[in-house]
Amino acid sequence: MKKIIVLVIALFLSTNVLSKVEDIDRIVAVVNKDIITLSELNTELNNIKQQLRSSKNQLPSNDILQKQILERLIVKRLQLEIADMAGIKVTDDMLNSAVGDVANQNKLSINELQQVLKKDGVNYADFRENLRDQIIVQQLKSRQVINRITVSEQEVDNFIENQRNRGTTHSEFHIGHILISTPEAASPEKLQAAKEKAMKVLDKLNAGEDFKQVAISYSDGQQALKGGDLGWRKSGELPTLFENVVGKMKPGATSKIIRSPSGFHIIKLIDARGTNARIVTQTSVRHILIKPDELTSEKEVKNRLQQLRERIEDGDDFAALAKSHSDDKGSAVKGGSLGWMNPGDLVPQFEKVMNSSKINAVSNPFKSPFGWHILQVLERRKHDGTQEYQRSQARQAIRNRKIEEETQTWLQRLRDEAYVEYRLEE
Repeated sequence: MKKIIVLVIALFLSTNVLSKVEDIDRIVAVVNKDIITLSELNTELNNIKQQLRSSKNQLPSNDILQKQILERLIVKRLQLEIADMAGIKVTDDMLNSAVGDVANQNKLSINELQQVLKKDGVNYADFRENLRDQIIVQQLKSRQVINRITVSEQEVDNFIENQRNRGTTHSEFHIGHILISTPEAASPEKLQAAKEKAMKVLDKLNAGEDFKQVAISYSDGQQALKGGDLGWRKSGELPTLFENVVGKMKPGATSKIIRSPSGFHIIKLIDARGTNARIVTQTSVRHILIKPDELTSEKEVKNRLQQLRERIEDGDDFAALAKSHSDDKGSAVKGGSLGWMNPGDLVPQFEKVMNSSKINAVSNPFKSPFGWHILQVLERRKHDGTQEYQRSQARQAIRNRKIEEETQTWLQRLRDEAYVEYRLEE
């Protein structure tokens, strides 16, 4: 009888505990076949609040912030779902390397990074998993959007000609952005509701409310929780529909409502500046790239490159080794040669090592977003790169603009095609 009483009490207590757990960690959204729980939402909410406090932004109401963050989690979950179906994985070695990169960028050791996160109230295990998700989403974005972007020489020619006609070839703009989004096939009623919301937002701005605070509270843009700050953009990097508007604005001014297929936009010209062409130092460089994978760890890749470096220093031919070992097939057939490189042509990690290398010296193995490299600088020269610089900048501006526009369209399509059931108000 005592055993039965104990069992009943245990069942009663466990039922109460489960009830409390369910209340604390209830479902706040169903996303296709997945769910988002209240604990996930609260964790992200606390992280965002900490970021906003650190940047000295005033926090909007909890309800507004919850809805913003929940929508962000929904879009993230959709991307992770597609990445999983596509077989995109991030190994622990890759994740450890990424954590190391974050620590190095902040001039911290791993232990110091853990202490800083703890001080900020961020769980280290959660930080690692969030970073893993970020890497997966970036790899998915590369597959679905970035790698499909092309820029033709005709587009570059047209861009330069248009900029020259406007007299803004070298202009740069610091832009704030608010988006009130609409679905691809929105009904007239939804379009009207979105337009009215945009007008309400514009009224707040015209009444003197802070742009960043309004963006955090109302914008559906990707940078909403950063106050809508798009940073400095060259004229050609701006979405096409913004370009004509910005050129007529003065710093500090806010635009009228701008309509596009993705919704209603409001932009603020925070500042503007000009850039000048320059005489550049070109570098003739060659390299060997080896990429880690599920079978080959970062450590093994680094060791292989170190062995290749030693062979080259002992007299083996760099070009021959590049042809047989490099994972960069485009340059491997040319003995690893990348040709003459201008400043900004290569990723920062590569360029930093290249610029610090002596002529004909073979670098130590180093890492970039593409994998691990060794490089050899063959020659340097001064070059009047005005025309090439303009074309390079134009090409990059067009590419960046296309990436931003296509990413927005892709994410909107993902969101529109998904089954989403909200339970936040329950």
